[in-house]
Amino acid sequence: MAYVNPSGEFTRDQRYIGTRITADGRDGYPVEPGRYRLVVSRACPWANRSIIVRRLLGLEDVLSMGIAGPTHDERSWTFDLDPGGRDPVLGIERLQEAFFARFPDYDKGITVPAIVDVPSGQVVTNDFAQITLDLSLEWTAFHRDGAPQLYPPHLRDEIDEVNDGVFRDVNNGVYRAGFAGTQDAYEKAYDRLFGRLDALSARLSSQRYLVGDTITEADVRLFTTLARFDAVYHGHFKCNRSKLAEMPTLWAYARDLFQTPGFGDTTDFDHIKRHYYEVHRDINPTGIVPKGPDLSGWLTPHGRESLGGRPFGDGTPPPPPSPAETVPPAHTPSMPLGSS
Repeated sequence: MAYVNPSGEFTRDQRYIGTRITADGRDGYPVEPGRYRLVVSRACPWANRSIIVRRLLGLEDVLSMGIAGPTHDERSWTFDLDPGGRDPVLGIERLQEAFFARFPDYDKGITVPAIVDVPSGQVVTNDFAQITLDLSLEWTAFHRDGAPQLYPPHLRDEIDEVNDGVFRDVNNGVYRAGFAGTQDAYEKAYDRLFGRLDALSARLSSQRYLVGDTITEADVRLFTTLARFDAVYHGHFKCNRSKLAEMPTLWAYARDLFQTPGFGDTTDFDHIKRHYYEVHRDINPTGIVPKGPDLSGWLTPHGRESLGGRPFGDGTPPPPPSPAETVPPAHTPSMPLGSS
């Protein structure tokens, strides 16, 4: 399975299923507790966003979550972590079964996160950017007491603007560097990536969070790329001007979020490394997974409290994850996480 574009620049296929689950059910899928299942892989940064948002908003009891293994083949993600290799709720071995159940001739990417309608077994959507926004805006009747506002009305324009640049140059930028097939395409992506990271560092030097004084959707979207930077993107994708740990402001910002409930406790470094290094064989033909980096730095003091800000605004942190959704201790820094 090839990922590198031999002719030059990597272009992401963004043809996602645009069906939405809404409070009024206008697309035929109304918000209902217990009806849907969020399928993720902890390896995937796009899926990691939905895991974080679901937990911050306290939707675990109304939107169940199926966790695919960290690797996949050309036929899609598999449920090899579950007994018998089947998702215990959907009863399927591969995520593609839910896509084909709705679209028998589906010819686009079978991606996570995806939300599946449990009664029919059919995929509803895999539009990762819209999924997290809808969890914030359409599922409000089921948010936990103290849930933060991740997409508050008065900040949406600014959040959208920040997200646009972060997606183009950072979230997708690391892939544009890693999957480039020519030197020129790689260098252009590399320069855009680090130019944007430098601009974000300047922005975050005087404010604790990207937009406003609380955690928002913008922080969730940047965090999942930063969490993978030193473990994967610096070496595997050749994004090696600087490690995250060598960019003081972004490193402190990332540690601040990592130590905030909902972020670090949803991050599985073992799955992250196994996915990229085992699946992308055209970049890493041996499939050897690096032992490093040392993860203990994620738990060191970050000092970002001095900038003020309130992580959850007028709300409260989420409770600890359930045992079934806890990242294995061997896959994350070994010291207990504290609350920011």
